[in-house]
Amino acid sequence: MSLKSLQTTTKESIILKTVGLPNANAGPDFFNAQLSIGLQMWVGNVEIHVKSSDWYVHHHETDAAYDSVILHVVWEHDMDIYRKDNTPIPTLELKNYVFPHTYKNYNTLLNQKQSWIPCESSIMDVDGFTISHWMERLYLERLEGKYSAIEAQLLDSKHNWEAVLFWQLAKNFGLKVNGDAFLSIAKSMDFSVVRKSQHEVHHLEALFFGQAGLLETEAQDVYISELKSAYEFLKYKFSLSRKGVLPVHFFRLRPPNFPTLRLAQLAGVYSRCSSLFSSVIEAQSLEQLYAIFQGTTSAFWETHYTFEKLSKSSSKTLTKAFMNLIIINTIIPIKFAFNRFNRHSNQDEVLTIIQNIPMEHNSIVDKFHSLYAFGKTALESQALIQLKHMYCSKNKCLQCAVGSALLNRNS
Repeated sequence: MSLKSLQTTTKESIILKTVGLPNANAGPDFFNAQLSIGLQMWVGNVEIHVKSSDWYVHHHETDAAYDSVILHVVWEHDMDIYRKDNTPIPTLELKNYVFPHTYKNYNTLLNQKQSWIPCESSIMDVDGFTISHWMERLYLERLEGKYSAIEAQLLDSKHNWEAVLFWQLAKNFGLKVNGDAFLSIAKSMDFSVVRKSQHEVHHLEALFFGQAGLLETEAQDVYISELKSAYEFLKYKFSLSRKGVLPVHFFRLRPPNFPTLRLAQLAGVYSRCSSLFSSVIEAQSLEQLYAIFQGTTSAFWETHYTFEKLSKSSSKTLTKAFMNLIIINTIIPIKFAFNRFNRHSNQDEVLTIIQNIPMEHNSIVDKFHSLYAFGKTALESQALIQLKHMYCSKNKCLQCAVGSALLNRNS
């Protein structure tokens, strides 16, 4: 039924202008809605209940926050509701506007208490066109969420995009275990210090290891002695402090993810590329991004994962899997944010890049794939993470394209 045919329980027409703003705190469910009831235009708040009598069950009649409610939206109207001045509050009863099969589907969907997701037993019935378009929307929604974090860092850095990229890269080079520690290391120095030190990889290594507190090792090696001397010089020259720097962790990490090696690789990236941010923004393909991050560490790390222990010689270049992780979680969000901040509406480039990266595998993505034949790119895996966290786990089936499709099935 059309929204234009809505009526109150007293048969007055309702024309909705704006729904207002949802309220996540105490008080009416929506603020500043605009609607006309009969011939009268109203601006105020809207409250939603299952039954009209819930108004009194929740004691809204004694709460001044509800004095400005202009419409009471209920599933079932079982009694009239009045303001403090004894004027009736207009009520919209929804059950006569909803198809019986929609209501049945809704109850079935939301009562799957033991399921991993509400639509676990029925998602395979949704057509591929709906799913594919929903995946793209979810991915862009996920990028919008990351944009908010990048925008906050941009303000913190006084609009220094190079610094924001450095912070984002540092955090993601640290992965989950050391992400916050690596970010604290990156933020413990002005980015200008990195820029002035990047002409020499040993200076960057000394800077990163020193700020991480990793040069306090007792290991003896010419390379380590040079790092210590370089760090003391840089510490004095730039008045560096380790205040607020979080400790890094090695526990339960595989050697390729040790913080020592990841910091050495991060230093290698910045020593090889003098204008990393410009290079990232100008890159138009996945292959061009791979080229930016290709390269090895200094020679010491070919036979070490830590300062203290010698290991079998091996190249410590960034693997393609790790580069994909960095591109997914750092580079694409930065490119998206830069385009959005500068009002470049065309985001096709980032979509093309993400669709050329293989799907990630984790418990969420793999579980979804056991339920439905989703696509096999990183766009889908990122979209599925967004779907699980922001919709399924919050039972937001009414806001989900999959949920909407299932609710409207007439079978």
